[in-house]
Amino acid sequence: MKRNVLIIGAGGVAHVAAHKCAQNNILLGDIHIASRTLEKCQSIINSIKAKGSQRGAGLLQAHQLDALDIEATKALIRSTNSQIVINVGSPFLNMSIMTACIETGAAYLDTAIHEDPGKVCEAPPWYGNYEWKRSEDCRQAGVTAILGVGFDPGVVNAYGRFAMDTYFDKVESIDIIDINAGSHSRYFATNFDPEINFREFTSTVWSWEQGQWKANAMFERRQDWDMPVVGKNTTYLTGHDELHSMSRNLGIPNIRFWMGFGEHYINVFTVLKNLGLLSEQPVRTAEGLEVVPLKVVKAVLPDPASLAPDYTGKTCIGDLVKGKKNGKPQEVLIYNICDHKESYNEVGSQAISYTAGVPVVAAAMLIANGSWDVGHMANVEELDPAPFIDLMNRMGLVTRIRDAQGDRVLHPQHESVVSANARKRSPQVAANHYPKGEHKLPKNNAYVKSALR
Repeated sequence: MKRNVLIIGAGGVAHVAAHKCAQNNILLGDIHIASRTLEKCQSIINSIKAKGSQRGAGLLQAHQLDALDIEATKALIRSTNSQIVINVGSPFLNMSIMTACIETGAAYLDTAIHEDPGKVCEAPPWYGNYEWKRSEDCRQAGVTAILGVGFDPGVVNAYGRFAMDTYFDKVESIDIIDINAGSHSRYFATNFDPEINFREFTSTVWSWEQGQWKANAMFERRQDWDMPVVGKNTTYLTGHDELHSMSRNLGIPNIRFWMGFGEHYINVFTVLKNLGLLSEQPVRTAEGLEVVPLKVVKAVLPDPASLAPDYTGKTCIGDLVKGKKNGKPQEVLIYNICDHKESYNEVGSQAISYTAGVPVVAAAMLIANGSWDVGHMANVEELDPAPFIDLMNRMGLVTRIRDAQGDRVLHPQHESVVSANARKRSPQVAANHYPKGEHKLPKNNAYVKSALR
């Protein structure tokens, strides 16, 4: 059993995570929020108090912290007696915070893959460049480190694992579909940190197809999907964090990520990119000032948290899984619908932040009660998805399933077709797990060279 949570970060996802931790602090204990800007942390605490989110007695404190300072992070973990650290700050901080956790024994959770400020769209499998290199250190220290446990990555990993263990004898493909059908009434804004948002799309995007990595240009491949509630939407094949672990851990030959984009976003993005304003490399102005164009764009765009009061509409994110059961083709869609206005009414955030913030707290609760306190590093698809999905159902992120039987709420423990292999590694994973050598990059792809710069 672990108690007391340190949340590092004070953006939109941290705001949701703090509210959800406060709602469940009878289990989680004291809640501490830390970032470089103390006022942002205190603002989240004020919001928790205004909404009446804190359900039980316990500390709720703000702290100033430079999380790149490993010794300072270790000192804060120890002084607050935090046994669970939720990293919802910048992905640039992952490895520093993880190191502090390994050296203090605290459990570690994050919601996105680590990024090097000087590199964009790194070669796959991206986790192998950073987090996975500390896997043995976690195991030797007995430290639980759960990687990428937002919605995507995170919940979609669990959906894929639950689907293949429960509804299929063999899975041929997982298409992860992310649709935001909401409107924030601004000329242009990103739903999370603009710097991180644009970095995902400015270079090569990778997909896992026919058992190997395939590189594409952003907006090169388009697909229209008719999704529950939000209807027909246009998406584009996009690289994303979860592909880098699911490709290794699930043994499925095709795993793709599709994200919805409107024509306006694409037009603005294209202009910014063509002008060089999305570059992460510094340039010098005529006045001799050195600036990073991408950081300048971030500075002039709206703060994603400021979108919440006026946001309307819904998001739909899910896994379309195809394969065979008893020799016959089978197709299952496991998904979630989240409403922007309902999210704002509950915790003061829009649905993009809500869908990322709830899962990481659900994971923290599963560590606190021992279910996911595994004592080593794991991606979400390596863990039992059933208690995770069940807990999120009760926390505000309800999972639904659409298959040949209809459309219904997914209650993992009630599914009548659960196979004997559920809650353990499925036979397909054991039989089809691709050796590390088969994760090599295709040498004849036109985009590989630019991706490896």
